[in-house]
Amino acid sequence: MSSDWIPYSPVATERATAARLLVRRGVRSPQLGNQRDLLVCLPSSYDREPDRAWPVLYMHDGQNLFDRGTSYADEWRADEALRTAAETGLEVIVVGISNTGDTRIDEYSPFHDARAGGGRGQDYVAFLTDTVKPEIDAAFRTLRDPASTGVAGSSMGGLISLYAYFERNDVFGFAGAMSPALWFARRAFFSWLKRRAQTRGRIYLDAGTKEGAFVLADVARLRDTLLDRGYRLGRDLRVVLEAGARHDERAWGRRFLGLLEFMLDGERSASPARHRAG
Repeated sequence: MSSDWIPYSPVATERATAARLLVRRGVRSPQLGNQRDLLVCLPSSYDREPDRAWPVLYMHDGQNLFDRGTSYADEWRADEALRTAAETGLEVIVVGISNTGDTRIDEYSPFHDARAGGGRGQDYVAFLTDTVKPEIDAAFRTLRDPASTGVAGSSMGGLISLYAYFERNDVFGFAGAMSPALWFARRAFFSWLKRRAQTRGRIYLDAGTKEGAFVLADVARLRDTLLDRGYRLGRDLRVVLEAGARHDERAWGRRFLGLLEFMLDGERSASPARHRAG
C-alpha cells in the first residue's frame, strides 16, 4: 500500500467509527483540472486475509458517508451498514470520492441545464475510470472485473452513477441510484438512455415517498424503461420506495444496507478462487 494513504481521523468525534478508514489527500484530476480527497473503507478482514481480493464500490459525495463533521447535513453512517453486511458474509472495499463543492453539479451531470449547470459528467466518469480506479487497484487488493466493480450515490450522485454504469459498462457491473435526480436538464437522461446499447449488470433504485410526486414518477418511469430493456425485478433490478422518507442523508443511510445486500448478493456464492489476490 502506498504511503500516500494515511489513517482517517473523523472531524466529528462523538461516535467511534465501525471501520478502518484511510484517506489520500488532494488527488489531482487531469480530466477536471482540480483535486479532492479520496476515502477508503476496508473490510475488517482485509489484514487477516492477505491472499484475498475484494469487490469495490465507488461512491460520490464521500465526505457525507462516514463523518458528520464533514457532511453536508448528516452522515450516512455507512461504516455501520458495512459492518452489518460483513456479518452476513458480504464484504466490499468502499471508495468515497469527495465532491468539490461549487463544481459538484457540473461534475455530476453529463447534461447541461441553462439554469443549474452540469455538463462535465463525462469528464468526471473519466476521472473515476482513468485516475481513481487505477490508483485504488494499485494500492489495494481488488477484484477488477466489471462484475466486482460498482458505483453508487444519491440525488445528483445517483444520476451520475446511472450515467457511469451505462456509459462504461465495461468497467462498472452494478450501480446504486438513491433518489436519483432524473429531473435534471429536463430529464435528458431518458432520451440519452434510449440511444444506449443493452447492458448487463445489477441496478438498485430507490426513493422516499415524501420526496415529491415527480421524483416517484421519474423512478417509476426508469423502472419501466429498464424492464422493457430486459431487466428483471428481484434478479438484476431492485426498486425500493421507503414510506415517509425524505430527500436527505439519514434516509439514504437507512437504505444503504439494502443496496449493499442486493448489489453484492452474488459474492456469497462466488468461488474462493475468484477472490484470490493476484
